Order: sequence, then structure tokens, then C-alpha cells
Amino acid sequence: EFVPQYVAIIGSGYIGLEFSDVYTALGSEVTFIEAVDTLMPTFDPEIRRLADRLLIKPRAIDSRVGVFASEVTPGIPGVKPVTIKMIDAKTKEHVETLEVDACLVATGRVPNTLGLGLEAAGIETDRGFIQVNDKMQVVKKKDDPAAVQGLYCIGDANGKYMLAHAASAQGISAVENIVGRPHVVNHNHIPAACFTHPEIAFVGLSEEQVKAKAAQEGFQYGKSIGHFRANSKALAENEGDGIAKVLYNKDTDELLGVHIIGIHAADLIQECANAMAAGSTVRQLAMMTHTHPTLSEVLDAAFKGAVGMSAH
Repeated sequence: EFVPQYVAIIGSGYIGLEFSDVYTALGSEVTFIEAVDTLMPTFDPEIRRLADRLLIKPRAIDSRVGVFASEVTPGIPGVKPVTIKMIDAKTKEHVETLEVDACLVATGRVPNTLGLGLEAAGIETDRGFIQVNDKMQVVKKKDDPAAVQGLYCIGDANGKYMLAHAASAQGISAVENIVGRPHVVNHNHIPAACFTHPEIAFVGLSEEQVKAKAAQEGFQYGKSIGHFRANSKALAENEGDGIAKVLYNKDTDELLGVHIIGIHAADLIQECANAMAAGSTVRQLAMMTHTHPTLSEVLDAAFKGAVGMSAH
């Protein structure tokens, strides 16, 4: 109905970032309100830094970090503003009150599981999420592996991975298990994407997670980066900003995670997700031919760099 001049977005995850992209494109000014001490806390740190440079700093966006929106008072468009009181996330003391034209709450979702009769069946939820085992069978308690016979739960209601394509994968898996073909979804191989300009996408572990895993399991991890600025198609489209980062086990060449920020990152990540699901190593991927000239060559450069090769 109208485009607000000044928008506050509570939460700076994927949804918040996507809406900041939309609203700034429409001419709005945006303020992020984030409870932790950094914006985009769920992103890989290196991708986060690039996203700050490409998606935040060039636009009419500012932020308040380390604060909670403790109270939001609705306004009337054109008559009175929306009022947002903020408190320090640690001390809980009032720090600031913002007046904006609109406020978007993008801090997550609550499962709509009340009224399903779960309590009558002795099924306990965790913050409303229905607990399931690896076969998508409902279990009565989080720490109880015994399944409720004939009852399955897929999608956002189980809270495992709140993405539409993850729900679809879980549904297929549930049906496979129902008809007697055992199947388990590996959620670590399911990609995710943020539809901004440029896009962000990832699959697998972040560098922080890989570093912790390497320390715990006693292996060396490697990192290789392909640059969009070295890709002819990206340059032809005037979209040379961005990277594709490949994380892998140096001892086994196992692919552990891939993070991309750049044009069509959401499409490019699928190759990486498929490779991880198939168990392809970075060495095998480095020897696969990528079409020229395409954006996929950004990944080719990263895969080859991981094993000491050069794409050019």
C-alpha cells in the first residue's frame, strides 16, 4: 500500500537481509536491530565481511547491535510513528528509543503445533517443535529414541532445517521409510541461499565450524577461494564482486563446506551440494570440466586451487 521512508528490521539473518535489499531498492532507509554483537551472525565470517561491504555499506542502512527490541508500539501510517524501545542485551538497561515508519520482525518463526493433540498422545515438544528421529518418525521425548508407530513429522514443525526444499527432502525420506526403503536425510548436504543482490549461498560447515572439527578430530583443514573478478562472464555482466570459498580436509580431500557470495550464488551452490551428497572429493572435482564461459568456472578455480592446480 505504501513504501515506508524509514524501516527498522529486527534481526539480521537471511530474511532480514533479503528485506533490507528490497526496501533499500525501493528507496527506504533501514536500521537493523540485532541482539548479538555483529550483523549476519549465522553467516561464515569471511562471507559476512564481504556482505557488509557489498550489501550494507553502499546502501542507506545502519544498525544497532548488542541490543534487544524490548517494546514495539504500533503506529499509524502518516499519523504517528512506530516506537521501538531498545535495551542492552547484557545489562538489560534502556539504551535508545527509535521512531520509524514501519517495523519488520525477522527473528525467526514459531511452530504452529498447538491444538494437534500431542499432549494426549504423550508427545513432548521442544519450544513447540515436534521431535523426530533420523527417519522422520515422531518420538515422545527428545532423549527417547523410541518412535511413535505410524506417526511422522516433516518440515518446519520439526525444526531441523526450516527451508522449503529441506521439508521436501524430509517428506520424500519419510515416504521411503514408510514403504520399507530405509533412508536418512543428511541435513549437512542441504544448501541454503539468501536472495539478495548479489546472492549468498552455502552448504556444509562454516570455517569456524571446520576449524573446531579439525581441532577435535585431529586433521588439517584447507581453504581455497575462487574470485568472480577473474571470471569472464561475471565481468561481462558487470558483476565482478564476490567469491566462492571451498573448505576441505587436507588429509582426505573431503569437501566440508562451500560458501559463495556473488551473482547467481544460489544456482552455483547446487553443484557443491550434489558433490558433497555423492561423496566427491575436491581432487575429483578439480579434474571435472566446467563449461566456458560460465560462472561455474569460479568454482572450478576454487576446486583446482585446493589441490595445487591452476585454472589458467
